[in-house]
Amino acid sequence: MNQAYKILVVDDDPYILMSLEFLMRKNGFEVIIARNGTETLELLEENIPDVVLLDIMMPDVDGYAICKHIKSSVKHKECKVVFVSAKSKEADIQKGYDLGAELYITKPFSNKDIVNKITALLD
Repeated sequence: MNQAYKILVVDDDPYILMSLEFLMRKNGFEVIIARNGTETLELLEENIPDVVLLDIMMPDVDGYAICKHIKSSVKHKECKVVFVSAKSKEADIQKGYDLGAELYITKPFSNKDIVNKITALLD
């Protein structure tokens, strides 16, 4: 990767947020973090990330609603949404794809796997 892709990591679990932030920085991404849905929507006003790594289950605005917001926004039409969620039922995964997500990765995930999938998505 020659240019640093901007990635917005969204998760209400501080440990997952920290580990994903570290992992993405280590792999050359420019990282912005959000701890909940409200913060995510605010950050999207000022930023146009290449990828949003998005948790679904959050206390305020869930990941599905954020994905819908991103996909309906002209400003963010190039933005790729990758759900990273513990919700692993077929219906939950299908809903993610129906809302326009490019990828759906279930927790727990492999660090190598998630980096490879995101890199492939951006190439």
